[in-house]
Order: sequence, then C-alpha cells, then structure tokens
Amino acid sequence: MSHRFSRRAVSRLVAPLLAVALVCAAAACSAGDDRVTLRVGDQTGMTESRLKAAGLLDDVPYRIEWSQFPAALPLHEALRAGAVDIGGAADSPTVAAIAGGSKIKAVAAWSNGGTGTYILVPRDSTIRTVADLKGKRVSPTTRGSVAHYLLLGALKQAGLKPDDVQMNFLAPADANAAFSTGRLDAWVTWGVFAARARGQQGARVLLGGQGINAGLNVLSATDAALGDPEKVKAMADFADRVDKGFAWGRRNPSAYTDWFAKFAGQPRSVAAQVQPEDAAYRRIPMDDAFAAELQKTHDTWVEVGLFTGRHDLRRFVYRGLGER
Repeated sequence: MSHRFSRRAVSRLVAPLLAVALVCAAAACSAGDDRVTLRVGDQTGMTESRLKAAGLLDDVPYRIEWSQFPAALPLHEALRAGAVDIGGAADSPTVAAIAGGSKIKAVAAWSNGGTGTYILVPRDSTIRTVADLKGKRVSPTTRGSVAHYLLLGALKQAGLKPDDVQMNFLAPADANAAFSTGRLDAWVTWGVFAARARGQQGARVLLGGQGINAGLNVLSATDAALGDPEKVKAMADFADRVDKGFAWGRRNPSAYTDWFAKFAGQPRSVAAQVQPEDAAYRRIPMDDAFAAELQKTHDTWVEVGLFTGRHDLRRFVYRGLGER
C-alpha cells in the first residue's frame, strides 16, 4: 500500500473511530457486560466475514468490536492512534508503520510463501522474461505494496535496476484500466485484481511471488493492549480463530469459493482462483526467522528510499501469544 498519504488526511479517518470506540465502551458498561472488549481492525471486513462463514464467531468468550478499513494504511493509523487494539496487514505496511514510530508489536503471522502476487503481461505480449521488461511501462500498483516488492526483487534477479523500467504507481482500479487498454506493458498486482485480469482479460503470468515475497499476513497489536493480561488472552484466542478460518478455507474449497464470490461481488470463476492462494496461508512461529523476514522487507524499503533509519525488527516481535 502507498505510504504517501498526509497525516492530516488519515487522522480524519481515525478520529471518528475513536469516538465510536468510546460510545461502544460506554454502551457495554451500561449493559452490565463485564467481558473484556477486543477492538479489531479489519481490512474491508474480510476477516469478520470469513470467520462468520466458518461459524467461528458463535462462541467467543469476549466482546469483539470490529472496525473496517479500506486498506492497510488507515488500519495502521488507527493502531497508532489507539483506536483499535489489533489488526492484520501484509509485512510491508507493518514495517512501514514501525519505521514511522507506531508503538506496536507483531503478535501472530501466517505465510503463503508469496503465492497470490504476480507480474502480469497482456495475453499477446512479446514479453517472455523479466529481462524483457527493460524500458517498458510497468505498474507495481501502489508504492510500498507487496507488488512493488515483487517487482524490485524480480528486476534484481534479472540483473536490472529499478530505473531500467518506467514505473507507474497506480491504485488498483487505475492500474487495471491502464493495463486493459494497453497503456501498460506489465502490471504487478495480487489477489482478486490478478484473478480478474487473468480471468476476464486473459492476462498471462510472467512471474509469481514465490521465492521473492515472504507472503506474510501479520497481526499487530498496540503496546497498550499488550499491557492488559485479559486482552492478551483474547488476542491469543482471536489468532487461533483466524488460523481456523484459513483451515476452513482449505478443507471446504467450494464453500470458500461461494463465500468469497458473494463477499467480493465477483464471479465464482474469479473466486475459485483466489481460494488456493488464501488457503495456502499457514501459521508460522514468532521467532528469529520471522523477524528476519520483516527485517529483509524493512531493509529493501530503506534501500529504495521509501523511508529512512535503521530498526532492529526483533524488538517488535511479541513472542508470548503462542499457539493453542
């Protein structure tokens, strides 16, 4: 996701959430509900919807206060502001938030090995290798995204530099329009955007993210929430439910496809392409190997000037949540 939004613009998104959180907390108190409340930030509402579809929200022993965000940047701004306790995003926006001074820790993570992110070219393109991208117009979608990371890694493997291609940073809808009308020679994107381009436009995969991208889905929590033992217990249970949600998608591919098609408003054929990518997520330990993956992402962005400074990412990994 792009990290070029102004702080003032994002604060306008976060401020209402703070007010809502206070109102909800007051309502819970007046109702005499003494269960701990876990405030969860959710990109597009996908996690809540998946867990509901899998029947994993029927017996929660604590209150979940959901807040939806359109992307990782506003979610991480809400974490920074203390408007939510925990939320999930890819590794790139997570390390960018840490580099920006957000007081958070990574508490749980899943990896799909980089699957689901692709360099696409039109079906009739003469481009056959990454080296053929030299001098071409390429959109890595937004700056600092997993797609941007894949393009940088692929160019490096091919012996090219970032300025050997004409990078056009575009929001997914704009990138799709440019790609479909021939104004781009290649588009680097992920998930449903890639599935639609392949299914509806016949786009060809030049390279996938395996071996370059870590494919991380990271749950981050605020330091303040981690100081509350009852919230830590709720986080541990919530992370387990997220893990069971991914497992549900693996065990029930048809049900997952039906759910995602309805959730995303996409044809079932597109949803069926997303299912194996989402089902590939496996929970990984919060150990030095995980910290090293975050460090690699961080150092890549420093190298290309996305942000400055040096951070030891091991200090931002919380290892006490565990798996149950």
